[in-house]
Amino acid sequence: MPIPKELSLTPEQLDEMMETSWNMRVASVGPGTRINLTPLWFGWADGNIYFYCRGQKVVNFRRNPAGTVLIDRNERFPELQGAMFQGRAVVLEDAEAEAADAGLEKARWQMGKKYAGGHGEPAEAKRNDSSARGSNWRWVRFEPTHIVTWDNFKIPAFRASRGG
Repeated sequence: MPIPKELSLTPEQLDEMMETSWNMRVASVGPGTRINLTPLWFGWADGNIYFYCRGQKVVNFRRNPAGTVLIDRNERFPELQGAMFQGRAVVLEDAEAEAADAGLEKARWQMGKKYAGGHGEPAEAKRNDSSARGSNWRWVRFEPTHIVTWDNFKIPAFRASRGG
């Protein structure tokens, strides 16, 4: 059963969550049918999700670009908010591909601001200068084709509007 539109995040709420949440989980299809699920830091620009990663995720997305990203926050059910993105990953293979992606530059600065200091200590925002290196350190642009969001803070009003 789909989530009623009235319980979804607004576009502004989605942008705010994506720009302030630190962690996402990205799922890729590993060898065979095994799912590889990994938490990562991320950026949000032009409706795409950007992340810098290495290893099995990069190998998986080169082989099969299908994936899912989940960003959520809060712990208790009445306070849960989140977004699930299904779509396609594009591995940016070199500095030329990175330079050609206008959204990546926005994501580099957003991540530099969001993660300044790394673990909460004060630091000045700085552009994330990571770049393709070795065989598997790469930026990935995740292009959502289907998005589901939810905001459980809206449930009481939704129930009241339905006479429940």
